[in-house]
Amino acid sequence: MNKFFKTSKVALRFFNGGLNRSNYGVRQLSQFAGDFETESRRLLEGVVTNSANYVPLTPISFLERAADVYRHKTSVVFGSCVKYTWEETHSRCLKLASALVQLGISRGDVVAALAPNVPAMQELHFAVPMAEAVLCTLNTRLDSSMVARLLKHSEAKIIFVDQQLLQVAQQALSLLSKDKIKPPILVLIPEYENSSPTNDIHEYENLLSSGSSNFTIRLPKSEFDPISINYTSGTVSSPKGVVYNHRGAYLNSISTFLCHGMGPMPTYLWTLPMFHCNGWCLIWGMAALGGTNVCLRNVSAKNIFESISLNKVTHMSAAPIVLSMMANSSPNDRKPLPHKVEIMTGGSPPPPQILSKMEQLGFGVSHGYGLTETYSSATTCFWKPEWDSLPLEERAVLKSRQGVQLLCVEKVDVRDPETMKKVPADGKSIGEIVCRGNTVMSGYLKDAKATEEAFRGGWFHSGDLAVKHPDGYIEIKDRLKDIIISGGENISTLEVERVLYSHPAVVEAAVVARPDDQWGQTPCAFITLKEGFNEITEQDIINFCRDHLPRYMAPRTVLFEDLPKTSTGKVQKFILREKAKALGSLFSTEKRSAASC
Repeated sequence: MNKFFKTSKVALRFFNGGLNRSNYGVRQLSQFAGDFETESRRLLEGVVTNSANYVPLTPISFLERAADVYRHKTSVVFGSCVKYTWEETHSRCLKLASALVQLGISRGDVVAALAPNVPAMQELHFAVPMAEAVLCTLNTRLDSSMVARLLKHSEAKIIFVDQQLLQVAQQALSLLSKDKIKPPILVLIPEYENSSPTNDIHEYENLLSSGSSNFTIRLPKSEFDPISINYTSGTVSSPKGVVYNHRGAYLNSISTFLCHGMGPMPTYLWTLPMFHCNGWCLIWGMAALGGTNVCLRNVSAKNIFESISLNKVTHMSAAPIVLSMMANSSPNDRKPLPHKVEIMTGGSPPPPQILSKMEQLGFGVSHGYGLTETYSSATTCFWKPEWDSLPLEERAVLKSRQGVQLLCVEKVDVRDPETMKKVPADGKSIGEIVCRGNTVMSGYLKDAKATEEAFRGGWFHSGDLAVKHPDGYIEIKDRLKDIIISGGENISTLEVERVLYSHPAVVEAAVVARPDDQWGQTPCAFITLKEGFNEITEQDIINFCRDHLPRYMAPRTVLFEDLPKTSTGKVQKFILREKAKALGSLFSTEKRSAASC
């Protein structure tokens, strides 16, 4: 049975080896629906729980409200051809949900999407849950083999595909057919409004038009019902299916727009991929605020500055790689900002040098930290007024911290991963970032063992190493698997990378461990140089690092190349670790070279 649930009381009993009800947290969720009213009556006579005072939280309600409160306000802008109001978006989503049901979609079925930041992606985030189905947005940089693998794992019944990605999707469906697996129905999202339909393929606008705007929304029976599946972005080799529920999506939408400093009716530029953590839940959050979604198919510095100027953008989100692209863009690609534009960045910690450059360009940059498993941001570096008077470089260093927990997150802490004791808030003692609360995933789809491991001790374990400063602000030092141990000394790769980013010739840098017969491991740096700095040598970089770091922390190997990344801007260090491992021991190499001389 390819449903997520059989009854509303057990919303997390996933099919085929999904979550085990004995896992921490799942037992409490499954008991909640049955025990809530009984407990209320026990506490106070006359207390009841019914439809008058309890409605499951769901971000669908944001769109219903927007259709009333902001009905004539622009909801979506895409190029010069597409502009909808919130009333129109609501009607289109109702029609699309109706059409999905007509295609056979029912409660708990998975609907996949493979598309960039186009209006259809925004509409699918509402229409799919309106049909009581589960949305699975796929990374647009995946190859056909991985797409096929994820479609098989999620058991998607329908896949919506952008015209530019049609070939990848068709090859994926062909691979499923070869394995005797029934492929999902394909619905084409045309690149242009008047694109010619393709034979034997459903077309998005035609499908939407076949639905009814009088469709009755199928609201979740429980707020713990799944709303989406987000596969981890691939900084590790095997993506996991992270399941979100309606309650978490609702709360994190509010949490995110609050920490982004958004007021009513903002104008938001979509440079962050909508497939990534459901656009950090801001696709739903923009409906809550009656904001305008400015969709951007192709992200480039020129397109970003043009969109900001044309649409009077107030807010945007971007991975550090996009900030780097903007900060290092040609003056010819830039346009004056109509006003200060607020940017929330996340992913890997942004180098202070990039934050400084963005501030000089007139952007306000806030830094959030989170994971796919925490619905995106769990912390943000809330700015203190007393920091305004500090020099630019000091402000940038403070701003690159991961900060403190968001409003709707119950708790974020730094603890010893084995004993689960708190580490001292001294800015030096290292522990693992752990989280708990309503905006932590329901679990990993069909992977009870991984879910149980992630939730051990009653906390979600991030795998990120950090310190806590005396003011309570968290600062990441490294991933558990990225820390380098050289001669018994722990080396934070992030500390080395920060120094590398301060070199005037470096545009990107990543540091991993290289095996060494003498020291155990030594730092190995992978670097992308700026244009015009091709004469920089390995020794130049090593000498620079030795001038700014203890000698044992300086890289002993430097390789110049483009860094492999996910589409969300995270460097795929597992690829670099394999490359460094293949180099073998540096000590043995040097010894052999000396012997041959």
